[in-house]
Amino acid sequence: AGHQPPAGRQAGNHIRPGLLFLLDRLRDTPAQILNDLGDLLAQNDLAEALFGCVCSVRPADRNIVLRWFTDPGLRAAYPADEHDHYSRMHVADLRAAVARRPGDAVATELVRKLHKASPEFTRLWELHEVAVRRTSRMRVLNPTVGPIELDCEILLTPSDDQRLEIFTAPPGTDYDDYLRLLGVLGHEQFPKANVPQDQSTD
Repeated sequence: AGHQPPAGRQAGNHIRPGLLFLLDRLRDTPAQILNDLGDLLAQNDLAEALFGCVCSVRPADRNIVLRWFTDPGLRAAYPADEHDHYSRMHVADLRAAVARRPGDAVATELVRKLHKASPEFTRLWELHEVAVRRTSRMRVLNPTVGPIELDCEILLTPSDDQRLEIFTAPPGTDYDDYLRLLGVLGHEQFPKANVPQDQSTD
């Protein structure tokens, strides 16, 4: 009826069946499922070939926002002149998620870790920018097929606690060919993620 549905109980890391159903049927385009705090819950083979494998990464380190601000290897997959844009996007999106989770211990701990790990995050957090990303265009520097430009469409659950991100080639470009080539070559050449270890004891 034109109104935002009320926020329900967050599903956490239990993937909603409807999103998993869709992910299982998306074989020719990269797709990922994340929760609202940025934890990568699942991805198909083509997304793994495009962005890299997190299978060897501890579950606690699969948060895309935390890795963006602490793992230079993750940023290396994106053009340097776009890093500031992605930083602000991650922070604004996280602020929106935290606002939907008042008093949530997981969200509070994530923000605490980010403040401790990254002065850049703290600076952007203090801008109080809030935004929920629905669509975007991005460039990825893939080591197998080279630079590739993609449109990202985001499907949200009614409570906005999980999202399916689908990456497609912009109309009229040759990037569909890049995706097909990537599907054939796989991800053998993708470097392992450089995941910093949490040194905190508190």
